[in-house]
Amino acid sequence: MHVIERTDRFTLVGVDARKGKLTLFEADGPREAGALAHVGLRVRSPREPVAAPGGLELRFVENGGDEWDLDHVSLRVPDPAAALDELSQLGFERENGGLRAGDKRVVLEQGDPDTERPLLNHLALLVDSVQEHIDEAERRGLDVEDVVDAPNTIALFVRGPAGIRIEYVEHKPGFALE
Repeated sequence: MHVIERTDRFTLVGVDARKGKLTLFEADGPREAGALAHVGLRVRSPREPVAAPGGLELRFVENGGDEWDLDHVSLRVPDPAAALDELSQLGFERENGGLRAGDKRVVLEQGDPDTERPLLNHLALLVDSVQEHIDEAERRGLDVEDVVDAPNTIALFVRGPAGIRIEYVEHKPGFALE
């Protein structure tokens, strides 16, 4: 993993911006774990879990592919079965009792995600057409929070189960992050 991009508002870290990344947003004061139970990173040899800032647990998963790449996130939700159903309708694929987006996984566990200052800002899914997702969100009556037209991307934000924000992001032609 390396720093892909750093701005005044956020830092992107990952192996490859086109495959998956963690976006670390700037914040005043401490944050609480909230819905984010732990983050799993792919490694080639076993390592013990470690605690990161905000009490977030980092787990290391022996897995093929790029070392130090994002493997999964584990989220606390009040009702994992209901969240699984809802997230599977929002673009995540069901797999072995959990969810998948590309080669990344989302694990759901029962817990209370409520906090005023959560570590998790949103989960993002790379899509071919944000406009198709805007049209689908409007058709389904989803809570559309924002559409952001940035230099490299256009993104739609909706509210998912347990208040989890979902971002549908489309890379614009010429998308260029390393």
